[in-house]
Amino acid sequence: MNVRPPAQVRNFSIIAHVDHGKSTLADRILERLGAMGERDKRDQTLDTLELERERGITIKSTPIRLTYNRENGEAYTFNLIDTPGHVDFNYEVSRSLAACEGVLLLVDASQGVEAQTIVNAYLAIDSNLEIVPVVNKIDLPAADPEGAAQELEDVIGIPAEDAIFASGKAGLGIPEILEAIVERIPAPSGDPEAPLKALIFDSFYDAYQGVILFVRVLEGTLTPKEQILLMNTGKTFEVDKVGTFSPGLVVGESLPAGAVGWVAAGIKDIHDAQVGDTLTEKDRPTPQPFPGFKPAQPVVFSGLYPTDTEDYRKLRDALEKLKLNDAAFTFEPETSEALGFGFRCGFLGLLHAEIIQERLEREYDLDLIATAPAVVYRVTLTNGEVFETQNPADFPTRDRISSVEEPYIKLSIMLPEEYVGPVMQLLQERRGSMVTMNYVGKRVELIYEVPFAEILYDFHDRLKSISRGYASMDYEQIGYREGDLRKVDILVNNEVVDALAVIVHEDKAYSLGRKIVDKMAEVIPRQMFPVPVQATIGGKIIARATVKAYRKDVLAKCYGGDITRKKKLLEKQKKGRARMKQIGTVEVPQEAFLAVLSTEE
Repeated sequence: MNVRPPAQVRNFSIIAHVDHGKSTLADRILERLGAMGERDKRDQTLDTLELERERGITIKSTPIRLTYNRENGEAYTFNLIDTPGHVDFNYEVSRSLAACEGVLLLVDASQGVEAQTIVNAYLAIDSNLEIVPVVNKIDLPAADPEGAAQELEDVIGIPAEDAIFASGKAGLGIPEILEAIVERIPAPSGDPEAPLKALIFDSFYDAYQGVILFVRVLEGTLTPKEQILLMNTGKTFEVDKVGTFSPGLVVGESLPAGAVGWVAAGIKDIHDAQVGDTLTEKDRPTPQPFPGFKPAQPVVFSGLYPTDTEDYRKLRDALEKLKLNDAAFTFEPETSEALGFGFRCGFLGLLHAEIIQERLEREYDLDLIATAPAVVYRVTLTNGEVFETQNPADFPTRDRISSVEEPYIKLSIMLPEEYVGPVMQLLQERRGSMVTMNYVGKRVELIYEVPFAEILYDFHDRLKSISRGYASMDYEQIGYREGDLRKVDILVNNEVVDALAVIVHEDKAYSLGRKIVDKMAEVIPRQMFPVPVQATIGGKIIARATVKAYRKDVLAKCYGGDITRKKKLLEKQKKGRARMKQIGTVEVPQEAFLAVLSTEE
């Protein structure tokens, strides 16, 4: 492993809005610097999961070490840290950026500055990173490179003349980008003789070596056989191996200050070494850990149940395997009378939930039912006790509640000005309150404060359809606020179906209850007696639909004669129905849950 002095090292990341060509540009840089042989050539080289490649998104950040030889003969080591682009993984992005000195900020020449472009740019500015603006996809027919560069100046304040025009697909502008990395991005600083201080920016679980930590050494030198201390968890380990990425794991002798690499120290549990933690020497610790550490906290919760109850153990094993690589993912067993045995799972956001469910179904061959996603509510009881719950089943009755608080987010939406009216109407429907509205050329940035629960289901789909796909969104959590929230229960034949209970704002309780009962009445099979489907708040029924009974014409054999004979037969039938309803039970089929949970808003 060739170790160069810090002056000849550049640590950088590529940041962009989703689908602005980050992975494609990384491919061209890898090709130019000879990191890919002819046999390894493929698109999205740094995306390792099949799902990432299929959907064209980056889920897991992947670092790689490259060598760049300038025309004057100077050789530089580039550490490229690929980052996820989606808002759910914002914390991982911030830690990856903390491991760098500079970033390439990508903007699509045909789409201009989007919501996540702004958020990621401010993350880089907050980390005091040098920003190299790149206008990508200049070979598209609808490209307007100068307009996109001007937007960067207007919105973020990066001078338009600093932008490099490039195309990841056609390989245009790559030499200029490589030169800009050397010229504009500063070399790492740090004293190799100081006490060890290294930032963990990612990790994964290896079946043979335990948890492999991805680290950026800020000060000191990391060597094998050294005793290390993880400052936030207080755990100590002995370093087994260290090395770099190219792009697989390559074992090395040491990692000096300024280097990016990996560490294996026989760590068995991924929770012992969390992303953002600081790694130091046990006997000579650094005085201050790297700032900004926060444990990964799931914010969206959903129940996952196997459609076949015999798959319960298989589901548990699959969840345990996924958890080994994902410290932010949590699960605990739960039971539903309607759906049987399953797990209550916690996720970083909606994309994270979708990816985990898709991986379970694909990689572990499971057929799953997911209950409606829910956020964490903070409930204050009348006796002063405060507790948090995300499961409607644990929501207390109204007489025991003093107040309920729900999480709010600051939602930032970028869109063309002709769609502002309909989008503002959508945000109004979702109980959003406007903070500000900024005009950027022909585009508008809307900033709203919205309850998190309101954007969980179909908000993104509605936003895209209203704006014909032109609007982009990004959000950040801003804490809890009190709300008038109610638990809506669904009863079938006067029995509560726990899997369909939802926590909803009082203004929307009736419309949601109406929607669910109508849908249930459509999908529940008819019985020999009428089946009522009701939505209730507390004991009060707010909506009802009836599954009609099968009809038997008891008067068919009664021809002629007195009207009392007909009445007698109808009375007899009525009594039989009443008795049947008392002893009859209604089995709600799985298809009914699937139909309701997939359309529920």
